[in-house]
Amino acid sequence: MGKHLGPGRGRLALDIGSGDGALARHLHHELGYRTTGIDCSPSAVALAATHDTNPEPGPDRGPAWHCLDFTTDDLTTLAHPAYALITCRLVYRWIDDKPAFLDRIRRILAPGGVFWVITEIAGRRTTTNPALKKLGISPLDAELLTTGWSCARTADLDVLRCYALRP
Repeated sequence: MGKHLGPGRGRLALDIGSGDGALARHLHHELGYRTTGIDCSPSAVALAATHDTNPEPGPDRGPAWHCLDFTTDDLTTLAHPAYALITCRLVYRWIDDKPAFLDRIRRILAPGGVFWVITEIAGRRTTTNPALKKLGISPLDAELLTTGWSCARTADLDVLRCYALRP
């Protein structure tokens, strides 16, 4: 991840669907981004905040945490109008209106920024359960995800694929 994104150097990052906050904390503490983690679940936001040794956001503390549904809530409630990095781990597959979601991403991605998506690819699991084989995005979903970006790079990690998308 670090080789695709480079050091954060205090630039702004937004982690969509933070869950327990592991990715947001990695971006913040290990890569040096000023990170905000958002999740539509109040319990996930509360869980993420409990992992911080100092619950106050800041460069020497931890990420900021907010309960927000990225697909429907007002994006002007975010602390910043644009982010150098927007991440989305294991979320894209569950988005109902993917074109609208991608439009919202493009609105708040800073010029020269990166949209980093980690998602499962359908059919990669080694299982006989057909329901589990369908977890992940289809080739059509992948094409929709990568269309319209000036640069789209990928890295495969077993059943997952990482996308680094630039405007």
